[in-house]
Amino acid sequence: MDLFDSALVNEHGTPVDAQAPLAVRMRPQTIDEVVGQQHLLGPGQPLRRLIEPDKAGAPSSVFLWGPPGIGKTTLAYLVARHGNRRFVELSAVSAGVKELRAVIEDAKGHLVTYGTETVLFIDEVHRFSKTQQDALLPAVENGWVILIAATTENPSFSVISPLLSRSLLLTLHPLSDEDIAELLRRALEDERGYGGTVSTDDDALAEIVRLAGNDGRRSLTILEAAVTSDTLTINDVEAAVDVYAVRYDRDGDQHYDVISAFIKSIRGSDVDAAMHYLARMLEAGEDPRFVARRLMISAAEDIGMADPSALQTATAAAQSVALVGMPEARIILAQAVVHLATAPKSNRAYLAINKAIADVRSGQIGAVPVHLRDTSVKASKIAAEQTGKNPDYKYPFDYDSGVVAQQYLPDELEGTVYYEPLDRGYEANITSRMARVRAILKGE
Repeated sequence: MDLFDSALVNEHGTPVDAQAPLAVRMRPQTIDEVVGQQHLLGPGQPLRRLIEPDKAGAPSSVFLWGPPGIGKTTLAYLVARHGNRRFVELSAVSAGVKELRAVIEDAKGHLVTYGTETVLFIDEVHRFSKTQQDALLPAVENGWVILIAATTENPSFSVISPLLSRSLLLTLHPLSDEDIAELLRRALEDERGYGGTVSTDDDALAEIVRLAGNDGRRSLTILEAAVTSDTLTINDVEAAVDVYAVRYDRDGDQHYDVISAFIKSIRGSDVDAAMHYLARMLEAGEDPRFVARRLMISAAEDIGMADPSALQTATAAAQSVALVGMPEARIILAQAVVHLATAPKSNRAYLAINKAIADVRSGQIGAVPVHLRDTSVKASKIAAEQTGKNPDYKYPFDYDSGVVAQQYLPDELEGTVYYEPLDRGYEANITSRMARVRAILKGE
């Protein structure tokens, strides 16, 4: 028997209250109602196979990585609904190892006694500690649960490798403007929403699409706040934005618009704006570890060698935040923000690696010059045994300047310049030194 018999039910199989939030009422009940993610839901694709358990080769556990409001919870719910499976949801913010083990034992019991599989959905799995993630390993490896874990952060950095290696990592794409518009039209027409009782125009819907920022849940929240009569206008939408913003902040969703403004303020050396956006994120419940990781990226990408100590500050801040936690972590983050925002800026290291990678990807590789090859290469093995060095290699420490004229790049790239330092901050010292070094290398 299907565990979800009701026409409108939640993930636990119980009827949804007609007074529930619009985003809850409009949650897709079938795979055909899902908008977006067709790269995972098309014929033969991973999630389609998991949702349709009669298909052979379905993956056992998956990690869904993507921004908020794109349907990660919905997809987990559909896996349970269409496979007659139990659905259990845990939040990594509040669940501990004790709760996790209790759910796993219960799932084992249902599997052995009734042959019923359990879908264990864990939201914000990146917030799980290593101990909590370790507790999941036996359940995933032995198939006691079908783990569907949702995260807005790259699992490669936040999830232990043994757990990732036993699961399928699926990247979800942001919803397009067309996807958001489809959600809104459906909510206006479907009986679960407004059932055709509200009229509107394209301008009002377009404004909601713009404000939603590719977040389906956000778009429905704005729509619900804006509908106050049987006619929806763009003025209603604009008037509802303040109501929506309060809900958004209280819910503590990821603020991609705010984090973008935060990083750009640091890049632009506006320390006051950067401090404002830091405060907004922390007050909205943002994970301070996420902010700290973004500061490390900013220090390397936007400050670089203009102030090498900025990366040291950002790294120390990230380590300190992980040890201290909130609310004291706000002080550590504030100090790091002041350092980064007031530091001289240079993106030349960032540009250098991008240019080098572009050359490698385009096939400009070439052979490693013979004198730079490992001494175990057959052609130089005898000489290496006698001298301890490749006979053609010039050892820089044998020269007074510590630099000697010889070729390092492959022939095809000889003379290529990737790193071009700026005359700014500490990097100004590098500018003059690199000019001298490059002249020596060329034998000038």
